[in-house]
Amino acid sequence: MKKELHIFFTCLMFYTRIPCPKNITHHPDYLNKATRYFPFIGWIVGSISFLAFYVFSFFVSIEAAAILAIIASILTTGAFHEDGFADVCDGFGGGWTKEKILTIMKDSAIGAYGAVGLVLLFLLKFKLLSESISIFQTNNLDFPFLIFLLFVNAHALSRLSAVSIIFTHEYSRDDASSKSKPIAQQYTWKEVFGSFFFGLLPLIVLSYFYHLFILILIPVFLTRFFLARYFQKWIDGYTGDCLGATQQVSEVIIYLSVLILWKFI
Repeated sequence: MKKELHIFFTCLMFYTRIPCPKNITHHPDYLNKATRYFPFIGWIVGSISFLAFYVFSFFVSIEAAAILAIIASILTTGAFHEDGFADVCDGFGGGWTKEKILTIMKDSAIGAYGAVGLVLLFLLKFKLLSESISIFQTNNLDFPFLIFLLFVNAHALSRLSAVSIIFTHEYSRDDASSKSKPIAQQYTWKEVFGSFFFGLLPLIVLSYFYHLFILILIPVFLTRFFLARYFQKWIDGYTGDCLGATQQVSEVIIYLSVLILWKFI
């Protein structure tokens, strides 16, 4: 149990800004095993984001509360995944060889592709999230609980989509320049089982209330498949930035899928 707690806190420290015990470090062995808790971090981030939304919804509009919820999630993770998304936009937008793409992604400065990508990402996330919440509210559903499940599912399942690439593809960089490298080198059945358990459980619970929501898995893993294939084609694998981009895109796809399923099926 003590070792599992150490692994969990390693994952929590790596992916969020939440304070952890002082003895927790980025030890490669614990980072390798921390992938089993990555989707569970989505439970935590999603819960914090929902709490911000729920509290502020008493004082401001649904749209404003949704923006504040997104801000809460960004503050919790330190924009960890958004930064990866921006780097991927810059790298794949401005590079035409593996070496050039990796060099651009390693650069800490944000370029035009990254800036435009982030603006469009946040606009989409805000609009889709606020519309999804409005649908639950308008249809007199159990508003707080189902919205809570929506938040947690979006953050957990999108992280499963990202971490699953580790189980099927190779890390792209040949050097040790990225701190994401240790988490991408080894895994066992425990990491695979833990990731899928924590990643799928919120969706299963949500689907209990509206069965068709289980179909969200189809567009999410189609998105994951095509992104992974795209990364493989251009850089022979993935990087930590690619995982962050996959998480962000998958989160948007989840909100979009909820709207489509509710309105048209």
